Amino acid sequence: MSNVARERTYDPDAPAPPPPGLGPRELARWAWRQLTSMRTALLLLLLLAVAAVPGSLIPQDDVDSFKALQYRDDHPQLAPVFDALGLFNVYSSPWFSAIYLLLMTSLVGCILPRTKVYWRALKARPPKAPRNLSRMPISASHALADEASAEEVLARAAATLKARRYRVEHFPGEDGDQFVSAERGYLREAGNLVFHLAVLVVLVGVAAGSLFGYKGGMIIVTGNGFSNVLTQYDDFIPGAFFDPEELAPYSFTVNDFDVDFIIEGEQRGLPQDFTARVTYRNSPGDEPTDYALAVNHPLRLDGGDVYLVGHGYAPHITVRDGEGEVAYSGPTVFLPEDPSFRSFGVVKVPSAEPEQIGLEGFFYPTFAMVDGDPMTVYPDAANPLISMLVYAGDLGLSEGSQSVYTLRKDALEQVTGDDGKPTRIDLSPGQVADLPDGLGTVEFAGLSRWVKLQTAHTPGTFVALGGVVLALLGLMLSLFIRPRRVWVRLREVTSERRGDHQGDGDAGPRTLVEVAGLDRSGSSDDPGRLAEAVDDLARQLAGTQTEEKQ
Repeated sequence: MSNVARERTYDPDAPAPPPPGLGPRELARWAWRQLTSMRTALLLLLLLAVAAVPGSLIPQDDVDSFKALQYRDDHPQLAPVFDALGLFNVYSSPWFSAIYLLLMTSLVGCILPRTKVYWRALKARPPKAPRNLSRMPISASHALADEASAEEVLARAAATLKARRYRVEHFPGEDGDQFVSAERGYLREAGNLVFHLAVLVVLVGVAAGSLFGYKGGMIIVTGNGFSNVLTQYDDFIPGAFFDPEELAPYSFTVNDFDVDFIIEGEQRGLPQDFTARVTYRNSPGDEPTDYALAVNHPLRLDGGDVYLVGHGYAPHITVRDGEGEVAYSGPTVFLPEDPSFRSFGVVKVPSAEPEQIGLEGFFYPTFAMVDGDPMTVYPDAANPLISMLVYAGDLGLSEGSQSVYTLRKDALEQVTGDDGKPTRIDLSPGQVADLPDGLGTVEFAGLSRWVKLQTAHTPGTFVALGGVVLALLGLMLSLFIRPRRVWVRLREVTSERRGDHQGDGDAGPRTLVEVAGLDRSGSSDDPGRLAEAVDDLARQLAGTQTEEKQ
């Protein structure tokens, strides 16, 4: 049987065959290269900054759970959507964590290969001189004025360049030419690497603080104390690897709270200074120590820091039921709703007889009627008044936990007067109001202030701070260090090749000192300094610097 070779014909009109598909290994390699590129790292860093914006605009549960709760009540349609997207817990949401981890992976993938390249560059010799230095962007040449040998001149060039912090190599040239290559500015790339490494250190420090630390918040009425145990927190968010049994045994008491409001001008009513005076102990056996806790002066304790983040009013309310027994008594926290400190609050009296009682309403620090509407005209307690509606029935406390700042009205009935209108009680300090239908009485017995405190334990703080310092150091190195290369060549020329350098009637060979420089920073904002340095070096090596200056 004979083999018949088939000839292949080329059809120019035939469509090009599709490129071969990527296999799993090639696809994974391509994805890794895309992820670890500097462009992707910058994009992820920008995306992380954009992702953090909702955390600044929307109240966060781990920062101020009360404002987050109020936001949910004020936006009943948006709140379920925000909860589903994790916008009330941005920094612990899965999508934010995914961006965070991708950025860290991208930075590691960027730093390691560049470090390897940089290490090779550190061990490499400066490059050889180009064949024609006069074609370099910046160059100068001068005839050698003295009788020094080429070795002496090049040795002098090497010493001069080393004194200027250049790395120097002496190369024998072709055709009798000899040259010195020098390079400096290696720390510029080190600065870039340090900067990217510092960003990674900051991310690790923040992650460590989030994973191994905790945040907690509590509202404390003046005169009351706090012990650092889990049951005394209003809200507590531990890190994934934090054990609540490791809470430090510190305690403190809020003795007093002072606040000064601006009384004149466009900013009238805004607080200009507020301070909580506390007494603390790092452990139960320590001596008590006084401290003035202010906004920018947190209390540093062993195992956590205490911050002052808010304040408000707590009217003392006493409720007697229909049988004349005290069913509720004590300061009740009202949450401010606006800068005027008009505050909303709820009173729940589950032990009242014959029916449970619920009160809901507002506290006005300086009450006034303006155009028929009740409001507070100043945030300080100059004319305090509470105004509340009355409900009776089942408070629903047996159906599970509920917020102390909301009143569940499913099984409650609003109490009305003889005229059929809802009963509203308006009380100033010291006044008592009778409730309809023999439900009892309500007394506004006094007024206290409360402070909102936040405790935080972030073990990665100093790691993140060190990363910021490293980032500044790396940024300064990359901005202020200029990588430069300089070449010095000695070349003998005859009168025919010397051109403008030939002497008066001297046709013998002369030695030229050629110097060229290259700024590798890619910046052309100050080329004159390098040109001046190159010309000055050429004159100095040729021995004509003194004559020129004279």
